[in-house]
Amino acid sequence: MSESKTLYDKLWEQHLVTDNDDGSSLIYINRHLIHEVTSPQAFEGLRLANRNLWRVNANLATPDHNVPTTDRGKGIADPISKLQVDTLDQNCDNFGVQEFKMSDIRQGIVHVVGPEQGAILPGMTVVCGDSHTSTHGALGCLAFGIGTSEVEHVMATQCLVQKKSKNMLVEVTGKLSSGVTAKDVVLSVIGKIGTAGGTGYAIEFAGDVISDLSIEGRMTMSNMAIEAGARAGMMAVDDKTIEYIRGKDFAPSGDILESAIEHWETLKSDEGAVFDAHIVIEGESIKPQVTWGTSPEMTIAIDELIPDPDNENDEVKKTSIINALKYMGLEANQAINSVSVDVVFIGSCTNSRIEDLRAAAKVAEGKQVADSIKQAIVVPGSGLVKQQAEQEGLDQVFIKAGFEWREPGCSMCLAMNADKLEAGERCASTSNRNFEGRQGQGGRTHLVSPAMAAAAAVTGHFVDVNQI
Repeated sequence: MSESKTLYDKLWEQHLVTDNDDGSSLIYINRHLIHEVTSPQAFEGLRLANRNLWRVNANLATPDHNVPTTDRGKGIADPISKLQVDTLDQNCDNFGVQEFKMSDIRQGIVHVVGPEQGAILPGMTVVCGDSHTSTHGALGCLAFGIGTSEVEHVMATQCLVQKKSKNMLVEVTGKLSSGVTAKDVVLSVIGKIGTAGGTGYAIEFAGDVISDLSIEGRMTMSNMAIEAGARAGMMAVDDKTIEYIRGKDFAPSGDILESAIEHWETLKSDEGAVFDAHIVIEGESIKPQVTWGTSPEMTIAIDELIPDPDNENDEVKKTSIINALKYMGLEANQAINSVSVDVVFIGSCTNSRIEDLRAAAKVAEGKQVADSIKQAIVVPGSGLVKQQAEQEGLDQVFIKAGFEWREPGCSMCLAMNADKLEAGERCASTSNRNFEGRQGQGGRTHLVSPAMAAAAAVTGHFVDVNQI
């Protein structure tokens, strides 16, 4: 066996507590992020067992799924949503967990808040009761979502039983063309390998395109590694990573920081490290993407036609295409840029950071949301993102163009709060999932980048952002 190690191998070994006889292992967890949906049962389990959290300061909480994005001063209208958020507040108060509550400017989507605060550092193992915890792998972490029973286990022991994944390298070479973003890259990757292509693997994204991306762009990529079926998605640490962390509230400083940097700089795959799978995609081949169906792998370039099931030989895939076309109300061989849109949503843990809002505002500036659009909303990923956007005047760009400027939260990414699609409504969304009913029963979701979403808003249909 080669002594060269992948980044995933290094992170795994540095957190390994013990190997079990059944092939599983016990690994140590550095950071546990908590929100209101998957934590109530875990806290109750601790309470019933008369246990405390093993390491209280390893936990950080914020409500995000159920919080309203309008009229926040009126509180939460839905009784179930209110109960979940109130329960989180009470549990965090009772167990001494630091929480950014709904009234705190630091509140936001948990996967935006963690890195923003410097609570996520290179080399960490990071978990949360949410599948898109893979986001944090952009900072050179091993980050993945866990279930409710595992949430309680981490709270009580600061450890977790896991089976080691295989290694996959996804290398994106060359340069990106105009209008192509991290969201387009990751959709292109998923379109190539499929939503099961990464099953059993931890994906490391590498190549010149990844190196050129900002940390926020890398977060978008890692965020959607789970949509390719992977357990985790990650990138090597570089100077951009270190500069992103420097000066953040939870990050170390002074001599401790300099000592940490020495270790962080080793968090990359060694030359000669062996991967179980290796995918190469040319950056120049990627165009702005739009999903057309009910799975993230059902994605095409903006200048392409919607697939025809008659051209598919695999009966399972053929049936899947037929069902997707029916649900989405689309026709085979229809040009995706001819499809009109009812609703536009810019937000979610995938695309709600300041760079995402800047990209969308650049497209929207000086234009108007098309008359055919029923609703176009912009939801910052945190109170601090919202504050920065307002300082830069982005809110006024959106408002003047006819967008609604909202308070931070998960919002229309999923139908768990007041922001939902009505049956039959078609949405250009910067979120990460386009499953049936994801944004509301009968709602039709198309995944796009922030710039592409803004372009759809001002034209009323999907269009190549380079034409705007």
